[in-house]
Amino acid sequence: MKGFPTIEEVERVDKEQLARWYRFLPSGETAADQKIMKPIAERFEKLDGMTAELSKKIGM
Repeated sequence: MKGFPTIEEVERVDKEQLARWYRFLPSGETAADQKIMKPIAERFEKLDGMTAELSKKIGM
């Protein structure tokens, strides 16, 4: 997986990609990383968050 996405990418991707970032990106060690993780989490939760089906599809 490449590094952190841009805010623009976070705003335009689908729920599955958000789920992948939400699960697999590091928690954000720098302020810049944390600034990206917050919108990922917020948008993902607005789209009803993780489901069993989605979790199975993206894996661990």
